[in-house]
Amino acid sequence: MLRRLMIGAALVGTLFATAAAHAEQFVSVGDYEIHYSAVNSSFLTPEVAQANNLQRSANRGLVNVSVRERQEDGSTRPVNASVQGQVSGLTGVQEPLSFRTVHDGDATYHLAPFTMREDESMRFELSVRYDRNAAPEPVNFIQRFYIDR
Repeated sequence: MLRRLMIGAALVGTLFATAAAHAEQFVSVGDYEIHYSAVNSSFLTPEVAQANNLQRSANRGLVNVSVRERQEDGSTRPVNASVQGQVSGLTGVQEPLSFRTVHDGDATYHLAPFTMREDESMRFELSVRYDRNAAPEPVNFIQRFYIDR
């Protein structure tokens, strides 16, 4: 149990450090913040990848989305969301993203693996539903990846 908690904390640390390296990417919608990042899966440690059933590979990436609701006291709380999306490269061929939810203490992540293309700008088109009574929020971004060989 302790080992699982330590590995989960490592995942949280890895994902937050990566998001910080990408200049804190998020979209504000009302009282909600939709945080997103995409990284090369080789940045994950083997232990974190294994514990979370994620494939580490030079040409595999991982999209991370988390939704937080701002509280009156200024803090935020995690929100369970439904995330769907796709990624495409310069050729326009779309790869659907299959998100799964990971709960880790006070954090909730929605993770999806994808295939990276060398030195190519990749377009991510996401649809994030954080309130079942509201329409999903589109979150789109472009990111270029370099495969470390």
